[in-house]
Amino acid sequence: MDVPLSAPPPSLTVDIAVVFAVVCVALALFVLEPIPIDISAIVVLVVLVVLEPWTAVTAEQAVSGFSNPATLTVLAMFVLSEGVHRTGAIRHLADRVVAFTGDDERRQLAAVVGLGGGTAGVINNTPVVAVLIPFVNDLAERTETSPSKLLIPLSYAAMLGGMLTLVGTSPSILAGDISDRLIDRPYSMFTFTPLGVIVLLTGAVYLLTVGHRLVPERVEPGEGPTDRFETDEYVTEVRVPEDADVVGRTVGNIADRIGRDLDVLRILRRGKIVHRDLENRTVRAGDRLLFRGRRRRLLELNEFRGLAFAAEPVDGSASAGTVSLVEVIVVPGESALVGGSITVSEFRRRFDAPVLAIRRQGELVTSRLSAASLQGGDTLLVQANERAFERLRADPNYVVTEEAVGPEYRTERIPVAVAVVLGVVLVAALGHLPVVIAALAGMAAMVITGCVKPAEVYDSVDWNVVFLLAGVIPLGVALEQTGGAEFLAGRITPLAEVVPLVAFLVIFYMLTTVVTEVVTNLASVALMLPIGVDVATELGAEPFSFVLLVTFAASGSLMTPIGYQTNLMVYGQGGYRFTDFMRVGIPLQLLLAVVTSLGIVAIWGV
Repeated sequence: MDVPLSAPPPSLTVDIAVVFAVVCVALALFVLEPIPIDISAIVVLVVLVVLEPWTAVTAEQAVSGFSNPATLTVLAMFVLSEGVHRTGAIRHLADRVVAFTGDDERRQLAAVVGLGGGTAGVINNTPVVAVLIPFVNDLAERTETSPSKLLIPLSYAAMLGGMLTLVGTSPSILAGDISDRLIDRPYSMFTFTPLGVIVLLTGAVYLLTVGHRLVPERVEPGEGPTDRFETDEYVTEVRVPEDADVVGRTVGNIADRIGRDLDVLRILRRGKIVHRDLENRTVRAGDRLLFRGRRRRLLELNEFRGLAFAAEPVDGSASAGTVSLVEVIVVPGESALVGGSITVSEFRRRFDAPVLAIRRQGELVTSRLSAASLQGGDTLLVQANERAFERLRADPNYVVTEEAVGPEYRTERIPVAVAVVLGVVLVAALGHLPVVIAALAGMAAMVITGCVKPAEVYDSVDWNVVFLLAGVIPLGVALEQTGGAEFLAGRITPLAEVVPLVAFLVIFYMLTTVVTEVVTNLASVALMLPIGVDVATELGAEPFSFVLLVTFAASGSLMTPIGYQTNLMVYGQGGYRFTDFMRVGIPLQLLLAVVTSLGIVAIWGV
């Protein structure tokens, strides 16, 4: 079909070139992550103001992201999600599903997709996945199903379910705000719900049929934590006689001498356990040292004069008669982990729980664990006593996947938490209050009713998302005000002369998804949405249709495990490889590109 094109695209000016340079620097920072991406966004914000004569971004515009309705809405939604999580509403619902699914793997998959996709429409998908991972593991163990067959579908369903309502995902909230500014057509709570339902159902059918065959069974049914981590490490207790070579040396000196692949977990001294600041502790005669390492290396300890085994090396799953093995996921994006500042040694000191192994992006990390820094998405094999177990449960930076002892939820407040969330959705949908005000009111209600304690409010907010959101908003402003978005649109639109408009929509959708995989979904919205609006203007098409196209494309990072945090959370748990996400996600992304484009044409036109 012939597409009417407007006037020739603008030429490249100095202002546009400067903004493009800033965008390139921003992309490099987001991809390489020499510093945390939220800090990178703030750096970009400052640079835009310093270069104001070319970027046209004033100081007031640069910091406006912090008071932006999108930023405040996202912040409030984190607290609303925390309220639902703390009451155990999702977990309570998931427990009831077990009776329905039985041993039928297809029913299990349908239940996981339905729970993940359905609840993510009104609750942030990260806590949804965090709550459902233990449920999936428990369900798989009871029915002898491989958890690998269920975890990728859980992550994908939660992402797709976020497109059911305006507040389902951060990108849709940001896109709504940018849409208000660029085309003066605000989103309502259920503006794109019809398309969201189509997308979720398409994804569900794919995951239940083709996807089910493509998802590999990386973890065998019935495997325990030690099997999943393939660890053969042991723990043994060593006595230190008076004539031992190690007397008077620090634990750090001993570690340097015997090799860092053997770790000292703690010292037993005169009936007391010493585990804090171990590196600098001086070993005394009469101490008992608890070593962890591979059996062969532990047996070599008797080569050091005077050391004697207090007991035979025991299996890591039952060391010192105090602990059990549990798996712990490091939640991506949490503020306490920004910059990889938490090492394994610090983790051990904080929780009195040694880490036996780490599964990271499909690979096992077992050497030099004490010096390793934890990263978002890591799955840890941890020895934890009951006290450490409960402390890990209470820390929002971690998800304990072992459910042998049920967490203490505020179940009596489930009706209150559900009522608050539904109230926020209904009030915003009926237009009685703006979405941001309804969300803030809901946040206050969660605290007032006791669903969330005041001290838990700040821990529940993923602050790097908030700062990233506030930081990337000015980048979109610069692209629009300098004509950079119009310049890029002018280079893209000639493609519409040689392909049908629907095919052009599919291509633009895939372009946005690739950008999303490379950077973050929020940055993708900020960069691609102004370009999409200008492309629509160049083509004489409906700008709102391109806004929706970018919103849906940026909300699903399906092709790699590193594109979105829920993928990282299931990566280690399922024992997946990087290519597993490509094998399952690329066909689904192509299918959704077609379905989304056709749905937009059918519902809103172009």
